[in-house]
Order: sequence, then C-alpha cells, then structure tokens
Amino acid sequence: MRVTLRRPRLSDLRTRSALLAAGVGTAAVLGAGAAFAAETGTTAAKPVTATTSSAVAAQAQAQAKAAETKAAAKPAAAKPAAAATASTGWSKPVADYALSATYGNSGSMWASKHSGQDFAVPSGTPVKSVGPGTVVKAGPNGAGDGSAYGNAVVVKHGDVYSQYAHLSSVNVKVGQQVSGGEQIALSGNTGNSSGPHLHFEIRTTPDYGTAIDPISYLRSQGVTL
Repeated sequence: MRVTLRRPRLSDLRTRSALLAAGVGTAAVLGAGAAFAAETGTTAAKPVTATTSSAVAAQAQAQAKAAETKAAAKPAAAKPAAAATASTGWSKPVADYALSATYGNSGSMWASKHSGQDFAVPSGTPVKSVGPGTVVKAGPNGAGDGSAYGNAVVVKHGDVYSQYAHLSSVNVKVGQQVSGGEQIALSGNTGNSSGPHLHFEIRTTPDYGTAIDPISYLRSQGVTL
C-alpha cells in the first residue's frame, strides 16, 4: 500500500498562530487580574470578552482608586501648640483661670470702681510677670498700697507697671529683673478678698490710683485673655 505525506498548507499555519497568540493574550489578562487580586486582597473576576487593552485600563483605574482611598485615610498633621508668650515678650499672668470681676466694676467690695481684672484660680497657682521688667514693690500690706491688696508685687515695664495682689507668697525682691512669663509669686486669698483669686492691674505709675484697663493693654501687646 502506498502512503502519501501531505505538507500543511500555509493557511492552516496562520490559523494555528492566531489561536496561539489569542491564548497568550488571554493568559496575560488572567495573570494581571490574579496579581492585582493578590495585591488588594480581592478576587479577580474572569474576563469574558475583554481585550488586553481594556483589562489593563481597568486594572490601572482600580489601583488609582485604591491609592486615593489610602491617602484620604491618613490623619491630618497636628497643629503646633500656641506659644505661651507672645512675640512681644508678654504673656498671661496665670495659665488656667476664669475671669471674674473686671476693670471698672462697682460694688460694696471696693471704695471706688474696681481697678483691675480678677482671675479666679486656686490658692497656690503660679503667678507670672506679664512682661519683661524690674520688680519695684514686693511684700505684705499691698507692698505699700494698703492692706486691702494683701501680699502684692509691682513690676515696672518701661512706661507702665503691672500689679499682682492677694498673693499667698511672694517669690521676688525689689530690684530683681524678670522676664515675661517668669514666675514671681503664688496666688492666694490675702487682704480684702472674697475667695482665692489673682487681682491684676496695669498702672501708669507704681502707686494705687493710676490704673488703666488691663485687658486692653495686654491686647495691645499681643496677649488675648
């Protein structure tokens, strides 16, 4: 019997090559989907009729969305804490307080109108100089201004003076240089006082009777109460 060998036609070879190329493209799509699923922890859907280009585009879109979600989840940067002392070197006389009697109040507690700002604080609260200066008065009997003030301190700041009264203890001496925010005393309830607090004044001289609005003056130095 005679056997005749047939050579494959060129058209058949082209058909097989096309099928192999399609198989490789499908494997690439499935591989890309599996890799993305492993990265994101999700199950990749099997493409039905998607082409390689559309699958790659879908993968890129999903990765971009995942990156946006991760960025949105990052907490906002913490804001820096506000400085205790203003750039002018001035600060509040006490750190934690409640404002009580204000400048200009009238009543049976005072011979005339209230000459300062009261800060309700527990006895023993650190009292700080509101600005840089020199201690010109310090001691009992209102440091010379009268027993109603109890223990007191007066600090000279250029052309104005700050006064701190009803103190439980005085930590500075006359002639001592102090910085803004430096502790000079502890608050108390001495003198003509209805309860523990700091009485604070801004004066144009070191003596009683020359007080001006202390809140307005502190505000002009960059300090807000």
